[in-house]
Amino acid sequence: MVTKLKKPSTNQSSKAAFESSSAAGAHLAQNIKDSAQQIWLAGLGAFSKAQAEGGKVFEALVKDGMGLQRKTQAAAEERIAEATGRMTDMASGITAKAAGVATDLTAKATGQWDKLETIFEDRVAKALHKLGVPTAKEVQALMKRVDELSRQSGKSTTKVVSKKAVVAKKAVTKTANNVVKAAKKRVTAKKS
Repeated sequence: MVTKLKKPSTNQSSKAAFESSSAAGAHLAQNIKDSAQQIWLAGLGAFSKAQAEGGKVFEALVKDGMGLQRKTQAAAEERIAEATGRMTDMASGITAKAAGVATDLTAKATGQWDKLETIFEDRVAKALHKLGVPTAKEVQALMKRVDELSRQSGKSTTKVVSKKAVVAKKAVTKTANNVVKAAKKRVTAKKS
């Protein structure tokens, strides 16, 4: 251990002071040498101990590193699973919205086709009415009336219906021929 030097007293003579200071200097040098030796030996001891226990420390560090790696890997997998779940939920939501939009568009398109069909049927009915063609309702009403009259008169409905059908067919053919002739006249009149 390093010891503290004592101060020489001022009463002593200079020779005694010189001798005392030389002895103190030698003593100081010896103390420094001893301290350096102790520090050197402590360093060698630490190095030796580190070599001896270095393998154990290295293994302990590897073990700690593996534990830390497992923890971080588990945390990363958990985050990935969480993100995957959110993405799946989002995809399901988008799919549901897309299906809803498709259903809405289909309903609107069906509605438009129904409107178009109704308009077409109305125009065809008007054209047939202008040509004098009876509607299905009018034919059904006529058939009922014929059936009633047949029952009242006791005649067979098939003969009456077939005669009426021939008469109706002739009327339609005659009307159609008249329409074609009128159309031809208009075309020739426009050309002139």
